This record gives sequence, C-alpha cells and structure tokens, in this order.
Amino acid sequence: MKSFLKYTLATIVGLFLFSIVATIITIVSVAGMVADEGTSKIEKNSILRISLNGTMVERSEGDETPDVVELMMGNETNAIALQEALTALENAAENKNVIGVYLEGGGLSATPAMTEELRNALVKFKESGKWVVAYGDQFSRSAYYLASAADSVWLNPEGMLDWSGMATRLYFLKGALEKIGIKMQVFKVGTYKSAVEPYICTEMSDANREQVTSFLNNIWATMLKDVAESRGMDTERLNTIADSQTILTDPTDAQKNGLVDGLHYIGEVKQALKDIAGLGEKDKLKFVSIKDVANAQTLKEKIKEEIAVYYAYGDIVDEAGSGLQQTHQITGKGMTNDLQKLREDERVKAVVIRVNSGGGSAYASEQIWREVEQLKAVKPVVISMGGMAASGGYYISCAANRIIAEPTTLTGSIGIFGMIADYSELATKKLGVTFDGVKTNKLSDFGAMGRPFNETEGELMQAYVEKGYDLFTRRVADGRGMEQDSVKAIAEGRVWTGEQALGLGLVDELGDLNDAIAAAAEAAEVEKYTVGRYPAASPWYVNIIDKQKNNYLESQMRSTLGEFYPMFMMVKSAENLNGLQARMPFYMEIK
Repeated sequence: MKSFLKYTLATIVGLFLFSIVATIITIVSVAGMVADEGTSKIEKNSILRISLNGTMVERSEGDETPDVVELMMGNETNAIALQEALTALENAAENKNVIGVYLEGGGLSATPAMTEELRNALVKFKESGKWVVAYGDQFSRSAYYLASAADSVWLNPEGMLDWSGMATRLYFLKGALEKIGIKMQVFKVGTYKSAVEPYICTEMSDANREQVTSFLNNIWATMLKDVAESRGMDTERLNTIADSQTILTDPTDAQKNGLVDGLHYIGEVKQALKDIAGLGEKDKLKFVSIKDVANAQTLKEKIKEEIAVYYAYGDIVDEAGSGLQQTHQITGKGMTNDLQKLREDERVKAVVIRVNSGGGSAYASEQIWREVEQLKAVKPVVISMGGMAASGGYYISCAANRIIAEPTTLTGSIGIFGMIADYSELATKKLGVTFDGVKTNKLSDFGAMGRPFNETEGELMQAYVEKGYDLFTRRVADGRGMEQDSVKAIAEGRVWTGEQALGLGLVDELGDLNDAIAAAAEAAEVEKYTVGRYPAASPWYVNIIDKQKNNYLESQMRSTLGEFYPMFMMVKSAENLNGLQARMPFYMEIK
C-alpha cells in the first residue's frame, strides 16, 4: 500500500510539473509570435534605447527567451549582445523612422575591445546626421567610455560617475590550497605564462606584472584618446581628472571637469528628448529596443553568394561541460564539424571567424587549427579578434589568411602549461587514506593518486609540455610567415594588445568585424553578398530548463559566497585542466 501511494504521488507530482512546463511553453510561444509581429516595423519618431547595464556578451546564445518566461522564473536578464547591438545601430542609421539613440547609463561590465567596437559603431551612427544622447543615475567606467561618444552626456544631480582609471585584480589560492593539503604540480613553457600563478604563488611574478602593466597602460591610452576626441579635451587633462574622480566624487565636479554636459533628473531629460525630437508636450516618446531595431524588416536584394561569419567564443574545450556556470564554450569536435560544413558549402565564398577566447585545451586548439588550414585551402579565411584571442584563441587564429584585431584586443599569450594536483597530503595526513598496489614496470602507475610525481615522471611531463610549445610556435611561424625563433622571441606566454601585436607581426590590421567582412569579400573577389552567421541560433525552448537550473544554482552560489565566488570557481576550474592547456589566467578582473 505504501508503494502504491508513493508511486501514485510521484505520478501526480510529475503530471503537475509537466503541466506547468507545458503552460509556460504555450504562453511563451504565443508571446514569441506576438513579439515577432511587433518587431517587423518601426514607428515614426522612434528612439533606439540602449541600456548600458549588466554584462556585454558576444552574441545571443539562441533565439531570445520571451520576457514572460524570465518574469515567471523570477529572473531579469541584463546583457547586451554585441552582434545584435551593432546590427541595430546599422539599421537605425538607415531607418528613417529612427531619429536618434538614447544611452541609459548603468554598471556595464565588458572587455575593453568589445566596448571599443560598440563605441566605434556609435560614432559611425552619428555620421548619418542623427543624434546620440546619454543619461544615467550612474556610469561605470565602461558605460562612460561608451556614453562619451554621445552629443550630450547628462548625469543625475545625485548620481555617480567612475573615471578613476583602470586596474587589474587576480586571486591567488596557494595559501588556501596548502591549508587543505593540496599542492599543484606545474609544468610550463613561457616566462610570462601566468595562468598557473594563482595556484602556486601568493602574488604576481615580476614577468606577469611587467606584461599586465604594459597592456593595461596601452588600453588606457586608447580610451583616453577616444574620450578626449569626443569631449574636446586633451589626454593629459583626462588623466589628471582620473587621479581624483572616483565613483564617490560629487556630480558637480564631473560637470566642472567637462565629463558631463549637465545635471538633470529623468523628467527633465525626457522633456529635453522631446524637444530634440521636435515633439509636443502631450506627445509620448517612442523608445525601441536593440532587438526591435536589429530585427526590423528591410527589403533586400536576394543574393546567392555569402560571406559566413562564424562566432568562436568562450573556453576551448575537448567536449562540452555541464553543471554550474555554463557559459558558451568552443568545443573541438563541434567547431571542426561546423567549419567542415562551411568548407563544403558552395554558396559560402569566404569565412570570417570571430574569435573571443582566452584559450583552453591545447588538443582541441590543434584540431581546430587543422580545420582552419583545410578551410583556407578552399576559400579565404579572415579572423576578427574580439575582446581577446589569446593562447588557444590565438592558436586557432594563426592559420588564417588575414588577422584583424581591435587596438585593445588581448592577444598573443603563446605558451603551454600542464597542471596536476597532488592530493597526497590531504588524503594521507588529513583524511587518513593510504595507498598500496603492485606494478609490473617502473612507470606502470604513472600519475597515480596518493603521491606526487617522482623525478622521472616530472621530466617526462616537462618534455611533453615543451613539445607542445614547440608545435604551437611552429604553427604560428608557418601561419604568419615568420621564423620560429622570431616567434619564440615574442612568445613566452606574453599577452599583447592588438595595437602591440600589429607591430610584432602577430596581426595584419586594426579594425572591427565589418572590416574583417569587407576584407574577406575582397579576398573572395565578390562585390554583392549576404552575411550568414554561424552557428545557427538554437530555438529558445531547447535548453530552457537547463538554463534556468544553472542560472538558479549560480545565483545562489554567488549570493552565498560573495567575494569568494571567483576563488571557488578557480578551484572548480582546476578539475578540468587535464592535458596540455593554452589559456589566459582565470578570473583576471580588469576594472
């Protein structure tokens, strides 16, 4: 009887949960259809509103989940998809019904190169003769960098604006790992290969401090130059302001220093927008979203020839992972299969690979490199570097016909490492676990848990890593038409900005994704073409359950651990560092 009740109750609960999910899917499907109908046309006197808040990502993970689901799940997504924002600005410049852009300030988090690309798009939008206005209760440094491109920048009289320069922060776990009896055994090539430092050091090495200082100052110089040009100021003055302008500085100082044009409340801003738009007092402002304008229907000529843009962003892994914090990943098998299809597609005349990755598995990077080589033998391949294309991200780029980077892209980091945890002290001394066994040969238990590597095993691991480094530098030398010794001289795991990499021969040109598309079309000798974007976006409902589960787990972990969350994720990430790794450091914050 108990079993019957138990299984009956389980069935009822299962049916109840299924009905909830089915209801959600039905509601969202209807909402999705309504949304699609509403975004086909932009009304007259519309203003494109871009919220400079949350996190900027490379592109949407799939078809947008309608807002009704996010509300039912208690979530509110705050993210700007760069691809969608760039498309929206292009469409807005051409669409006669869009009269201007309104930037809404906030705490935007984004890589320097991604903000630079979006800022350049705003500057280009202004060439259409339309206006850009920015207002916010607060502006983070990234948000202000974007807002500074506007015709007018306004701040709340009690608001906050951060213009305090840039800084990096790294987490070091050696002391914590020692307390629990874990020691990381590291094998690496490259003086500047600093990805292992958080696990074996308590502070930055001199070499790492040197490279971070170099690329950070280079990025800051670019930002100073851009803001100075837009605000009609000189860079020295902006740098002096940065020494005193923190987010706590009185807003009147921001106005006196020329960072903003006025201090207003939101009601005054709305009236000012009406005046700019030529609207009457009773008229309502018509704001449209990035998604609305990006999806606006335009009549285009049907063209068969295509330039494909393939987005490769996130960690490079052998196989897709699962569980906590599932951000987008580049899987070796998945990307090679996708590139093979593009190679065989006769409509595709050239391929632009948009890379935004700090690297990962050296094995997966090699497989992708091989597929890029094969693709290049059939049609032109151009790399567009986003926020970063470093270590494994550079590995998969170096075989292309042409490489185009943003000035503030982080790239290079040509180096290899292997890292294996030694749990012997934790297991034996702290937990009382002992190990014993039998082996037929001297190296039969190579890498066995319960003991560190012996001298012979350590030498074998180091030789294995050095072999991987030799292969990496050889791939770069062949792809860039350089001598291998010349590559090694600028490699050593050192990170460079796109601007620095240009002078070193690691990239061919400074520019954005549109420049890369134009270069690919020129190489393919096509004048009229469509732009196809790959991989194709998945329908919103495919991974909705996993997405909500992972978002919930991550949000709970973040709220529980607070400042310790990045450190927790670094320890968790160390579990996946099997084999050779070609990657940037984990969780290096640039603020």
